[in-house]
Amino acid sequence: MLNWAILFLVVALVAAVLGFGGIAGTAIGIAKIIFVVAIVLFLISGVLHLLRRA
Repeated sequence: MLNWAILFLVVALVAAVLGFGGIAGTAIGIAKIIFVVAIVLFLISGVLHLLRRA
């Protein structure tokens, strides 16, 4: 999932360099959302792992 966030970040950077501001803003927004979802899933996975060991 972090790969998708990095991909959208690269797309946003390329779009910004080429002058496509709307596309760059949208891609950055999507990258932020995917990054937050990945972090939340990572934390949930870590908590569940700790609960199963107990």
